[in-house]
Amino acid sequence: MLRGIHGFSQEEIAERVGISRQAYAKWESGATIPDVEKCARLAREYGTTVDALLRTEEMDDGRVLPPAPKGKNIWGSVCVNERGQIVIPKAARDHFGLRAGQRLILGSDDDEGFVLIPAEIFERKIELMSQILSPAGE
Repeated sequence: MLRGIHGFSQEEIAERVGISRQAYAKWESGATIPDVEKCARLAREYGTTVDALLRTEEMDDGRVLPPAPKGKNIWGSVCVNERGQIVIPKAARDHFGLRAGQRLILGSDDDEGFVLIPAEIFERKIELMSQILSPAGE
């Protein structure tokens, strides 16, 4: 999946990782499994982490999501309840240190969707922007 997304042939990615095309083909078909060192090289080439290479997220319809780029995360899917509420997965809450009662800013992009930002981070960035944009001496 990642090889296709990045536009590599089996030969190209095999060369980048330092193995034969046949060895890569066996990994891709599931006949063999790469060692940890080769997994690390693959992760670097694909711009993701070893953990993301090893774990996959399956959608409700059975399709598998590709690993997220390094520093990006897919926390699973959530459903909007009848009151318009969602539950942020525990792993995501723990990762970002979110706690009950914490304020989040909900933003959106008409084409891309929603984003949640802790209010204190958002407010700090807005304050910094206003300092940069305000004329000197005001």
